[in-house]
Amino acid sequence: MNHFLVVGLGNPGEKYKNTRHNIGFMILDVLANQFGVTFKDVKKYAEATHTWEGDKIHLLKPLEFMNLSGKSTQTLANLYKIPPSQILVVQDEVDLPFGKIKNKIGGGTAGHNGLKDIVAKLGSQDFHRLRFGVGKPEKGGMEVADFVLQNFNAEEHSQLPTLIGESVSKIEEWVKTNRILIQKESKS
Repeated sequence: MNHFLVVGLGNPGEKYKNTRHNIGFMILDVLANQFGVTFKDVKKYAEATHTWEGDKIHLLKPLEFMNLSGKSTQTLANLYKIPPSQILVVQDEVDLPFGKIKNKIGGGTAGHNGLKDIVAKLGSQDFHRLRFGVGKPEKGGMEVADFVLQNFNAEEHSQLPTLIGESVSKIEEWVKTNRILIQKESKS
């Protein structure tokens, strides 16, 4: 049996619920719903587990603030012995325009505090990322840190269901691809 960990980044609390920084939570909620699983709150994180043809897919929402996202990621990675190559972090990305969604393996953190903490706690940056483009504030406008804590505007909000659906498909595709890779490696 293989274990996969999908981590959705966000900030806990009603106040942040619909902000750009919380897209990771929003996507994981839809994914959990599609898998037919419910999140259970465990002290500092919420976890749901889906069994997919004998493999376990763990969904994780760290419930501490963004800059502490690494603690619960590390806890679950250690608990289920999940290597970075089987971890996918769903994050907001200011360096991509709104509506662009990209998969990436490894690399820097581009100042994203959630990613920084995960890299520090895992001691690796080789995990996968699903980068959800939230755009950037206009030049001379608000600071990026303030921008990501704003709610999506009305036009963006109307496109969210489609984009979240696309993100969920990309996550499922990622799991399928990695399951095939692991099966091939175990046979060779």
